[in-house]
Order: sequence, then structure tokens, then C-alpha cells
Amino acid sequence: MSATPATPDAPAAPVPVVVVGAGGMGRAWIGTVLGNDAARLVGVADLLDGAAERAVAETVPESERAGIATGTDMLEVARRAGAEAIIDVTIPAAHHTVTADALHAGYPVLGEKPCAATLAEAVSLAGHAETTGQLFMVSQSRRNNPHLHEARRLADELGGAGIVDTRFLKAPRFGGFREEMDQPLIVDMAIHAFDAGRVLVEGAPVSVTATSYNPSWSWYAGDAAATVTITYDSGAVHTFSGSWCSPGAETSWNGEWRLSCEHGSVLWDGESPPTAHPAEGPERAGRTPGSEDRWELDASLATFCAALRGGQAPESEVHANVWTQAIVEAAVRSAGTGARVQLADLLDGALAGARALDRADGRSGALEAWKTGASGLTTG
Repeated sequence: MSATPATPDAPAAPVPVVVVGAGGMGRAWIGTVLGNDAARLVGVADLLDGAAERAVAETVPESERAGIATGTDMLEVARRAGAEAIIDVTIPAAHHTVTADALHAGYPVLGEKPCAATLAEAVSLAGHAETTGQLFMVSQSRRNNPHLHEARRLADELGGAGIVDTRFLKAPRFGGFREEMDQPLIVDMAIHAFDAGRVLVEGAPVSVTATSYNPSWSWYAGDAAATVTITYDSGAVHTFSGSWCSPGAETSWNGEWRLSCEHGSVLWDGESPPTAHPAEGPERAGRTPGSEDRWELDASLATFCAALRGGQAPESEVHANVWTQAIVEAAVRSAGTGARVQLADLLDGALAGARALDRADGRSGALEAWKTGASGLTTG
């Protein structure tokens, strides 16, 4: 489906979208679409019979429900509703199938993080996006934080961040799948910090070293604490140290950040505007976000819709976002082996796996032209 571009004399029409996945996060996305003037909710789909209908009944104002198609078949709902795009809020294991099917049916996709369940599947989806010519953007929502981008601006004024330190200390009792995962902190939470680090420094990540562990008092089955070091080809180093079982004096959900630059440092508590601390001169407070600033899911949706209406390519388009997933997979591998993981090697292995997936699928041969796993990606 080709989205209708804006013209100089007319504002962009809202993009009609179908939300796929009617669980808790799907409902959050339904609410986001309803509150965002860049998009219009025309359908909800979920494999579980009746789930889409219940989500609409419980989240959409009664006066708007009649215009929303529902069902279990994503593509049938999208065609019936006249959708121009898909928002994939399914479980990670379903991301590859849902996104590939939507792209090949002509629908651009905005997908919840992670891009896919495995790095090979993520690389495969980059190939499917190339083959179809459709946009696939991953909503890495926590990079859509005005304070984060202000921290980058302040750091650039001080010569650019060369050392980035993140401390994350929380003690949530989720119950459910997180408490059963092998690497709950790295996979489910630290991915946000890794992606935010990519906003703060120049260049592409090169290698990852990680140590993970589980304190004796932890209520998680897997490792709830970790230290991860990421090196970049620009020479910058990002170190994340975090825990999901550290009660008392907890950090914000975004963690606490210190950016060391040639001419000073930038501090950010994850919630308030960052502050610049020059080597010479007074401390400077960063800009306070205004009412025009968009945050998290709302910002992801606005960016996606703007791209479909002729705007610039999103920073978290699939080819750029794969790097974030590669850091996560490298951290898990390093924590398990004790060895430093080179991302170029990891991506080459993922490319081989993705090519095998695509040959079996038969719809995309774009990856056959990639020389290496890293060469086909952008850094975003």
C-alpha cells in the first residue's frame, strides 16, 4: 500500500493503520494511535479469537468503534479496513512472520522492539524490506526522549562523548516470563540503554564484553544483574552496569548517565533535563522540553507516519536498528562465554542464517548481494 504524500498546500492526511496484537502492549498502541493526529485507527487484529473485539470494546470510545475492523487475519482486516500501514505488537517470536507477510502484501510496518526474535531473523527482515521497497521501522521508544537528545547536543558542544557510563538499579517484581528468562536484564531492559548509547556517540559499535550474575537474594531465575562494555569505531566506549534486584535508592527507569568529553562532562539522571559541566566555566542546564515535543510511543508513531508522507527515513529503520539487536545478542554471548564478541563476526553469522531463512521462504533474495553482515547495514 502506498501512503498518500502531503502537498505544499495541504497537510498530510492521517495514515490509516491496523494494530496487530491485542495484549497489554497492543492496547497501549491503540491508545497511542487514538491520541496521535498523524494516524487513524482503522483495524485491530489478533490470532486469538475475540481478542481484537475485546480490545476495541475496552479501549476505544464507543462513538468510534463502528469504524474499526477486527478479526484474526491481519491482511484480511487491513484490506477490509483500507489500511495503509501495519503496527506489529505481537510477541517477538511472531515478528518475522507478521512483518514479512505485511511487507510483501504492500504494507509498511512499524514494529515493537525487538526487531525479531533472533538476529538472523532481524537481518532477514532488512532483506524483505529491500525486496518490497516498503518501510520497516522498529519502535525503539526510549530513544524518543527529548532529554536524551539534549544530552547529545550538550556533549557535542564539549567535544563529543568519548566515555559513556550508565548505572541502572531497580527492583521490580514483575512475575511472569521475565522472572523465568535466562538473561532478563540484558534482553528485556538493557536493550534500551544500548540503543540510547547509540544516540549519544558517533560511529558504529565494534565489540561487546559482558559479565552477568544473579545475587543470592534475587527472585529471578536467570541473571538479573550485568556489566556490559561496548566499544565503537569512533573510539568511544559505553559501559552499562545494571541490576533488576537492587532495592533502595533506585535510579530512574532510564538509569543515570555520565558522558565524559574532551572539554567537560554531561550528567543526566534519566528524568530531568541534563546538565553540562565544562572544564572551565559555569554549569549549564539543558533545555526543558516544551509542549511540542513528542515522547516514546507517540514520537515513534509520528516519525513513522511522517516518513510515509514523504519525510526523511527514520533513525530506527530496520537497517539501523539491527545494530541494537546485535549488541544485545553479543552481550548474551559474551556473558555466557567470557569472551569479547566482535560484532562483524556475529553479523556475518546472522547473515548466513538469514540467507538460509530467505531461501526457504522464497520471497526475498536481497541478502545475496550483501558482501558482509555489517556492510548491508546503516548506523542510524
